[in-house]
Amino acid sequence: MTAAFDYESLVTRAPDGLRRFEAAIDGMTCAACIGEIEHGLADLPGLAKARVNYTDRRLLLEWRDDAFDLTAAFERLRRMGYTVHPFELAESEREETETARWLLRCLAIAGFASMNIMLLSVGVWVGGGEGGDIEPATRDLFHGVSALIALPAAAFAGQPFFRSAFSALRAGRLNMDVPISLGVLLALCMSVYETLTHAEHAYFDSAAMLLTFLLLGRFLDHAMRRKTRAVAANLAALRAPLACRLAPDGSETLTPLAKIAPGDLVLTRPGERLPVDGVIERGASQLDESLITGETRLRVVTAGDQVYAGSMNHDGALTIRVAAAKGATLLDDIERLLEKATNARSRYVRLADRVSRLYAPMVHLAALSTALFWLWRGASLHDALITAICVLIITCPCALALAVPAVQVVASGALFRAGVLLNSADGIERLAEADVIVFDKTGTLTTPEPRVSNASEIEPATMDIAAQLARASSHPLARAVAQERPTGAALAAREEHGAGVAALVDGLEARLGSPRFCGLEEEAMRRGALDADVSLVAFRHGGKAALFEIRQALRSDAAETVAALKARGYAIEILSGDRVEAVEKIARALDVTHWSGALKPADKVARLDALRAEGRKVLMVGDGLNDAPALAAAYVSISPIDATQITQAAADAVFLGERLAPVAATLDLARKARRVMRENLGLSVLYNVFAVPLAMAGWLTPLIAAAAMSGSSILVTLNALRAGHGASLLPLSPATPEREQTGAVMPARGKMEPAE
Repeated sequence: MTAAFDYESLVTRAPDGLRRFEAAIDGMTCAACIGEIEHGLADLPGLAKARVNYTDRRLLLEWRDDAFDLTAAFERLRRMGYTVHPFELAESEREETETARWLLRCLAIAGFASMNIMLLSVGVWVGGGEGGDIEPATRDLFHGVSALIALPAAAFAGQPFFRSAFSALRAGRLNMDVPISLGVLLALCMSVYETLTHAEHAYFDSAAMLLTFLLLGRFLDHAMRRKTRAVAANLAALRAPLACRLAPDGSETLTPLAKIAPGDLVLTRPGERLPVDGVIERGASQLDESLITGETRLRVVTAGDQVYAGSMNHDGALTIRVAAAKGATLLDDIERLLEKATNARSRYVRLADRVSRLYAPMVHLAALSTALFWLWRGASLHDALITAICVLIITCPCALALAVPAVQVVASGALFRAGVLLNSADGIERLAEADVIVFDKTGTLTTPEPRVSNASEIEPATMDIAAQLARASSHPLARAVAQERPTGAALAAREEHGAGVAALVDGLEARLGSPRFCGLEEEAMRRGALDADVSLVAFRHGGKAALFEIRQALRSDAAETVAALKARGYAIEILSGDRVEAVEKIARALDVTHWSGALKPADKVARLDALRAEGRKVLMVGDGLNDAPALAAAYVSISPIDATQITQAAADAVFLGERLAPVAATLDLARKARRVMRENLGLSVLYNVFAVPLAMAGWLTPLIAAAAMSGSSILVTLNALRAGHGASLLPLSPATPEREQTGAVMPARGKMEPAE
């Protein structure tokens, strides 16, 4: 490892006193590497925690005192065959993109070489069979040209396997790339020897075909593993990088957050995000805290109220006494919860990884045993090696490597047609295993934007003027009014912060805003007492007046979808940061008995942890920033496309459109895809059960072994196409013939009490 970075300068200190260092780690080839790395570092003096995120290829180290030597940890990882360098989000994204392009180039070269070598091989097969009339010189020429194509192509296209195998062997361990590399190299070397000795057979076509199929599986797997890495960047966008600090003499100074300390006074003006957590000293305003708490209504705040970083200040200037600044705010807590949950979920071992753990040692043992057996029986070294090569080729994991990625690609395409974008390589497998579905309320069960629920009762002329006035306002409730008339210009209006907007229309003043601003306070109080879940926007123009009732409506098919999911055997819960009474109303409308409101992000994660402790596998469906830690902590997760980018990054899948039906369609297709994955793995095992004994008995040539290997790959690929058959959003019936039982439904326990 080079000393290109000042590692110590990149060490950070967490609020609990632990020192932390994040590093990108290269050289991991399967999920088993997680345990190897973590256990390999566990005995280092002073180390408190070592965690590997396989998806991000990220290593987190934490320690408390100077007994821990960071350089020693790097050196141990180097001896294990892994390369470490400081983790940078943008650099990681760039490296992932470069890796994908490199694999695609390798695949293209291997495919090109395979096609051309196969053309030459056909001539040898046809002319060299019984009764064939191919001249030995012509056959040698074809073999020589094949060598000129195969050797440089394999040298380049085989790098993903050769490098991985070399790193594993240098560290004294085995992985799946070792037998792959050994089989390819032995086939090439034997083919060169056969060509130089003018033998009848060469196996360049087998080696090239082998690399092509294996690279196809590797590329598909890598493509599925690439997920969005914008979490840190998006969270940073919600933080104000500077705060306006007030000195004792009243002077204002723009100060980096790192230099803001508890007890300082900061000023936040209208239209700015709060940079700190704290208590309001002076001023009053309305805050949009939807990204933090999930609450849809603006919260009216005055002196003495607690406020949180990331909230949007809409109306008045606020002077805030700092309680927590950079690294210790609620927004930072959400980020830490998200990171912790993501690291925990990355320890999930995929189906293909579990199957392939014993593959490498078994393949080597089979090939070595075959060679030794035939040498003991008196066969020549040449014949024994040919038979061993047949075993290595016949057992090369093309079918195994394609078994899961091929299904993932087919299922991803089917999900896309159903309005779902898959965001996680192993998401399909976890979706198929879910047995509890937890919904957020705001923006998930309900529409993301509030709407005017009584629009049909408002006169069209009144609605037209009100919408034009609304376009002149920055208030979120005004946007709901403006959406009722999507076209039309805004009026030249004046806006009074915290009150509303006013303009002259046909010589008379028109007002849109709070009931007090429009003189309709008494009527608004009467309506508000009847329905606590409604926000009222008042309008007055001359003698005409109206009250717009603005609320978040259920998605059009929410009730139908929830009923269908319950009929499929899923337990349903609602966890929301919104007001208790608002959550209760939605839960009753959907006939959901398990619900809770007024939850903070940590409360949602705690509930998911409790369900996991009961042995449940939870699918979380949410859309807000406050849902991001819960989405990452859940066994599997889905978010709507209009969710925050951070939430989408934490979710395993994203569904499009206004309807909720894609959630049910995703679960149905995931179960079907998991069955096809298991069928493919079964076909791969069955193929080896029949083919390996034939190869060990010496009844197959490398050419036949390569053809059999290719045939098994084609078989699992064709079977994978079944995973996407019949994917659709409709009909959303209560049960389908394809469904599997998820076990007993969670017994009703009644309403959960909101967290304090």
